Amino acid sequence: MREDLRYGLWKADCRGNAKPDPVESFGHQSLPWRGGATVNDVVLKIENLHVHYGSIHAVKGISIEVKKGQIITLIGANGAGKSTTLKAIMNLVKKSSGKVHFNGVNITDKPTHSIVQLGIAMVPEGRRIFPNLTVYENLMMGAYNRKDPDGIEKDLEWIFSLFPRLKERLKQPGGTLSGGEQQMLAVARGLMTRPKLLMLDEPSLGLAPLLVKEVFEVIQKIRDEAVTILLVEQNAYGALKIADYAYVLETGRIVLQGPGNELLANDDVRKAYLGAKG
Repeated sequence: MREDLRYGLWKADCRGNAKPDPVESFGHQSLPWRGGATVNDVVLKIENLHVHYGSIHAVKGISIEVKKGQIITLIGANGAGKSTTLKAIMNLVKKSSGKVHFNGVNITDKPTHSIVQLGIAMVPEGRRIFPNLTVYENLMMGAYNRKDPDGIEKDLEWIFSLFPRLKERLKQPGGTLSGGEQQMLAVARGLMTRPKLLMLDEPSLGLAPLLVKEVFEVIQKIRDEAVTILLVEQNAYGALKIADYAYVLETGRIVLQGPGNELLANDDVRKAYLGAKG
């Protein structure tokens, strides 16, 4: 990919600012757990992150900022280091070096359960729901550490407004749901933890085109409720279309970054990830 900076994109080693995007209401007024900071405050800061799998250098010194109330996306081919970055944030894989701060707290070496308690939820690639538990039981697994029954009920109402089909299938085992419904359930379970930051790893993977469109629409609705999103996607077009800011990863490095709409219009990105011909 060429390093020209058409359309006002920043070089990969510069820190860019996504343009402001006001948080809009999605009609649910009683969810204060998502407040507490103004739009564009940095909620997640990754500095010079390196990750190795044995002799393989999977992530090579990336630095990323995620601002409150925005959708930040990481795009790139298989093996670019996108999913590894999410796992490193959650300490599901060991960092070789680098720092991670969440809302000003150094979480670099914190255990995964402590990171979840601070307000980060991750929906992993492949959904990983509990197939033998009902939809309701899967949702309650997300609320396992909560002790606020009234808040849980309010959050369920909001989730059912996002995913009406889950309410219709509340007593069904998760394993009997379609692929799209299982993805909805995985996202909904993550939301039941009351996250301030929701990290999604390939949520559109393996879904039919109509369901892919629905997934991206729901991600926007979640963002509009002031849940900040860090999205990893191979569907570059869908991800960039909804992203406030995006990072392009190649072989573990950030090679380009900028507002989503500008990357979507960039010739290099279009040729590499959107199938455009030069």
